Amino acid sequence: MRDLKLPEERHPEKAHRKDNAQPKKPSWIRVRAPGGKGYAETHKIMRENKLSTVCEEAACPNAGECWSQGHATMMIMGEICTRGCTFCNVATGRPDDLDVFEPGRVADAVKKLGLNHVVITSVDRDDLEDGGAEHFAQTIRAIRHKSPDTTIEILTPDFLKCDTSVLETVVEAKPDVFNHNLETVPGLYPTVRPGARYFHSLRLLQRVKELDPSMFTKSGIMVGLGEDAQGVRQVMDDMRAANVDFITIGQYLQPTPKHHAVERFVHPDEFKDYEKAAYGKGFTMVSATPLTRSSYFAGNDFERLRANREAQLSGKS
Repeated sequence: MRDLKLPEERHPEKAHRKDNAQPKKPSWIRVRAPGGKGYAETHKIMRENKLSTVCEEAACPNAGECWSQGHATMMIMGEICTRGCTFCNVATGRPDDLDVFEPGRVADAVKKLGLNHVVITSVDRDDLEDGGAEHFAQTIRAIRHKSPDTTIEILTPDFLKCDTSVLETVVEAKPDVFNHNLETVPGLYPTVRPGARYFHSLRLLQRVKELDPSMFTKSGIMVGLGEDAQGVRQVMDDMRAANVDFITIGQYLQPTPKHHAVERFVHPDEFKDYEKAAYGKGFTMVSATPLTRSSYFAGNDFERLRANREAQLSGKS
């Protein structure tokens, strides 16, 4: 039995890697330790429903703030990923079989937490023929049944090894936001995201819009991995060519010395420049700050996203 609390068992594929120094975080990247009544209640509901969260598994720096407000990003299909991205803290290996009761437990937790907006993500499941597409669809339908007024955002894997038709399964379940992160610039994929393909991920986002033009699409990247500003702006152009509505840009933080090194901490002023550039390129919504993550304040951002689209459409009429 693996002990996923031990780094060498959590990340066996990284055990042979040399240690990368972890630089001291600047003042603008520090966060408070988790705690408080709201945090404890969210933790209790997650445990009672036997659910995993990406907040915990990926060591998100915003977990304390989000959980204290009753917000948690639920991670379905287990806590072990079939990929070994060098930036990611989720455990790698052979996952367990899918739990057919998980969609119902997720729906129960959403109702107990009283969420207006929920984010559902997953590990990569290259071991499944459909990559977990039907499991996503079942989870969306279960939430709709128990909490019909809750808006649903999904953050999916790339379904790289699946038939292209599996994407239709997810889109037909009608999530309100379809998110798939590009994570970084294409030149860094071999070292940062070796199991993925940049243009496949870009095409996936484009196909979502082709299947349902009304569905909001969203994607995000990290900075501080070794990219340059020109590369970030090119990713913006690529996303807009794929009709992506919403871009998130956040600082990469190194989970352990075995993970990809932080090349630099990007100053908040540079994030403001990226935000301005992204709006200039036509994104409906932009979140670009050091602590931005895909699901950070996702509910508030969704309301802004919807309002911004309505404003754009009224301006064109």
